[in-house]
Amino acid sequence: MPTPKSFTAWLKTHADQDNAIGDLARDVSRDPDWPSRKGLPGQRTYLEERGAISAAVETLERAWTQYEQYKAAEDK
Repeated sequence: MPTPKSFTAWLKTHADQDNAIGDLARDVSRDPDWPSRKGLPGQRTYLEERGAISAAVETLERAWTQYEQYKAAEDK
């Protein structure tokens, strides 16, 4: 059984979407300082420290929920 992708790798696969998660994916893809290994708390803090609007933080949290669903499906 293949190992599920990391959140950041999973997110980057959504860069072609024309929605908020796609916008976040494109931003993350261009950000060399993105804290890939910090998990949701570290990534939320990263966005907040950089003055991200609340909608961006909410999008991150929504993306994490979708990522958790993806991981659960991969584990089956």
